[in-house]
Amino acid sequence: MTHEMILGLYVFVLAAFVGYGTIRGVPPLLHTPLMAFTNAISGISLVGSIVAAGAEKSNFSTVLGFIAVLCASINVVGGFLITDRMLKMFRKRGSGAKKGAEAKKK
Repeated sequence: MTHEMILGLYVFVLAAFVGYGTIRGVPPLLHTPLMAFTNAISGISLVGSIVAAGAEKSNFSTVLGFIAVLCASINVVGGFLITDRMLKMFRKRGSGAKKGAEAKKK
């Protein structure tokens, strides 16, 4: 193992512990906004994977970059769909019907 690989592994393990501690400390009421924020941050991984796919270092790195783009896209889209579904649970029933009725009056 090279020195850079050990340093990268150390940063990964440290980030995992910090992330676990952060999520564990957040009250359940704030999980939905936190999830929406992390979905936005997942866009960074999508940009990074696009850069990795387009670097054209070798065919293997291009294939890995394409797989990373695919997985990051699924993560971002799926995360936003789940967040939208969770936010719908907090809306009052019938509020959409009132807005529709008000729009028809105008």
